[in-house]
Amino acid sequence: MTSLNSFDVAASIRFASKTVSAILAAGAVAGAATAAYARFYELNNFGVRQEVLPVLPAGSPDFRVLHISDMHMIPGQKQKTAFMHSLADLQPDLVINTGDNLSHMSGLPALLEALGPLFDFPGVYVPGSNCYFAPVPKNPARYLWKKNTGDEAGSEPRNLLPTQDMHDAFDARGWVGLINRHDTLTINGLRLEFSGVDDPHLDYDQHPGFAPTAFEAGKDPSVRLGVCHAPYMRTLERFVDDGAQAIFAGHTHGGQVCLPGGHALVSNCDLPPERAKGVSLQGGVPVQVSAGLGTSRYAQVRLFCPPEAVLVTLTSAQQ
Repeated sequence: MTSLNSFDVAASIRFASKTVSAILAAGAVAGAATAAYARFYELNNFGVRQEVLPVLPAGSPDFRVLHISDMHMIPGQKQKTAFMHSLADLQPDLVINTGDNLSHMSGLPALLEALGPLFDFPGVYVPGSNCYFAPVPKNPARYLWKKNTGDEAGSEPRNLLPTQDMHDAFDARGWVGLINRHDTLTINGLRLEFSGVDDPHLDYDQHPGFAPTAFEAGKDPSVRLGVCHAPYMRTLERFVDDGAQAIFAGHTHGGQVCLPGGHALVSNCDLPPERAKGVSLQGGVPVQVSAGLGTSRYAQVRLFCPPEAVLVTLTSAQQ
């Protein structure tokens, strides 16, 4: 058996120490590179996701919905504004805005500038919590370990945003607020029956159901759409019970910080994380959840979850 002298032991310790230091240094570099990617590249890597929902009556022509959500506008966001302007080139039949429009007390002019070209199209909207209250500084990673079901929303400091001014500006451009109310619009020969709620994350939601005539046959093809900000399970289930044929929501940011492949760790509500982005089914009804276009001004980072607008084509259930 060979024994080690003191020189050999010391050399081994020095080698091990250098190896550990190299590993830690490599990890720090990788972590810094990941943080830089998430903060400076992916945060502004805007894109358009496309979905097809076969929910229209047989023989109906296609109808294109641009779904935007979670803009969280801050003054000076030129890249986001340019991208939102480009969305007008998609020529949607309808714009659905599912809330969380602001992330700064002075963000309204920037928001209205970004939305400017989209106001030329018919639109509907519902608010999120960041349409009422500006975000406050807090640990941006706490959602990774703390289950967030909205019950803590009332305990946080609240800086009132210019909600009414924002909604007045939307209304003045012809967009229709669906804040705990139903409404009916006919666009390009399609009768759209809406049921919308105020933000479930704040427990502001009071379901109105659909208009009494929403289930009646008419000369125009029709579809019933539920619209909300936060896709809590109680909200989705109620829309299904009320007769919605498709549901639109935002709030989740798609998980915001995800594993490779876009696998969300959380949804910021009680929706299962695997449903935090894209189309899933609730009682057989398609639920379209947007990953959104922004983040809180105090958590400006995205990882494996780029910001998005969604172009949803409503098409005939029977081609």
